[in-house]
Amino acid sequence: MLALVTEPAVPHSTRVADVPEPTGDGVLLRVLEVGVCGTDREISEGLFGVPAEGTSLVLGHESLALVERDGHGFSKGDLVTATVRRSCRHCIACEEGAPDSCLTGDYSERGITRLDGFARELVLEDPAQLIRIPVNLGRLGVLAEPTSICERAIRHARTIGGRQPWPLERALVVGAGSIGTISTYLLRLAGIEVWTASLEPSSDLISASGAHYVSTSDTSLADLRHETGGFDLVISAVPDAQVMADSLRLLRRSGVACLLGIDGRPQAVTIDGPVLGLDAVLENRVLFGSVNAHHQDWLAAVDSLDRARESWPEESPRPARSLRGGVRLPRRQGDAHGV
Repeated sequence: MLALVTEPAVPHSTRVADVPEPTGDGVLLRVLEVGVCGTDREISEGLFGVPAEGTSLVLGHESLALVERDGHGFSKGDLVTATVRRSCRHCIACEEGAPDSCLTGDYSERGITRLDGFARELVLEDPAQLIRIPVNLGRLGVLAEPTSICERAIRHARTIGGRQPWPLERALVVGAGSIGTISTYLLRLAGIEVWTASLEPSSDLISASGAHYVSTSDTSLADLRHETGGFDLVISAVPDAQVMADSLRLLRRSGVACLLGIDGRPQAVTIDGPVLGLDAVLENRVLFGSVNAHHQDWLAAVDSLDRARESWPEESPRPARSLRGGVRLPRRQGDAHGV
């Protein structure tokens, strides 16, 4: 059986290799599509990841698969995806079914940390980790994982903002990669006025959702804040720590900024003293980070993708009945673009 294998911490070791077919109990899946994002690139470049066995790791944490045989409440031919992060089994968050908030860091993650991923022909999966994909959603089902990340971020932002009276009316998404675009669509589904800013001169996907697209080559984020009066919610979906820090200054009163990009480069970032020591205090602003997703976010993601498909059908690919065969890697944007 073929798989996409790498050796974490060994740059450019990613290769297609033979691996044993899965055996044991569980739901047998035939993988149809696997998404590739910035995390996969970092692992392939030796910057991230933990081996599953020995020194190797099968990549792939964004999946779309068919159930191969009846069992565990699933029928052959069911279309599914699967969660990524799994419990450490010894912290209160994981005990309560929230490994996305694991307190120990001893969790495992499909295709990332201590657990082989989905970039292989067959996978044996715990039925409790499977998420059903409606047949009409089709190939969009491979986007369930990144969409769950965005669902969690927005859910947490609403929880934080809702600690006090807080009308979420105006949002800014920084970055028009997969995470930024999906976040834009989720916010538009909720009827929120959205600005999405990125380096590219234009984005048909963003415009199709009814959001305002802003090219930061023409308009700076500071100018955008001045023109709009600030935002109730800012989602920073770019791998740039300075842009993340600047999110705090883009908020208006009681605004919430969520960081979804990753930037581990050794560097110093700056922030204006009054923004941190005055505005953040007097205007009740909040800056927080979010990662991974709870089971409820996966369910919300599938529902939102289906509603987005119905709302903007011209942006949707073919339905699932055309999906047959082995692993394919969909061509799409990475997790984040620069600004």
